[in-house]
Formats: sequence, C-alpha cells, structure tokens
Amino acid sequence: MKDLVKFIAQALVDNPDDVQVKEIEGEQTSVIELKVAKEDLGKVIGKQGRTARAIRTILSAASTKIRKRAVLEILE
Repeated sequence: MKDLVKFIAQALVDNPDDVQVKEIEGEQTSVIELKVAKEDLGKVIGKQGRTARAIRTILSAASTKIRKRAVLEILE
C-alpha cells in the first residue's frame, strides 16, 4: 500500500524526491501518511479534493483485495 501511494504521489508532483510516505499498521486498519513539498500540496489534493478522493478510492480498492482497511492522511 505504501509503495502504491508513493508511486501515485510522485507522478503528480513537481518535486518527486520530497514525497514521504509512512505506514502505521494496526490489526485491521493501516494509516498511510503522505507528506509532500508545500508547493505540491495543491496538486495532491486537487480541486475540491477530487485528486485526494481518487487516490483514496484506489487505495480502498487495493486494500479490499488484501482484506484490510487503509486510510490516507495527507500531512502539511
């Protein structure tokens, strides 16, 4: 899951080297924290949060396959 989010985020931003992804695993749920450069934050979130919602949808579909729940948090 961590690699998937990192791959998508790096494709969207201008500074792919500044993308940091941290995964906190629980028994049933994984929290994935995404941190990008300040100037790239808008690109990851998108207009009215559409890009962030799309990333969360892809993450949800992938996590369903491994029977786990994944939550994406975009940090500033």
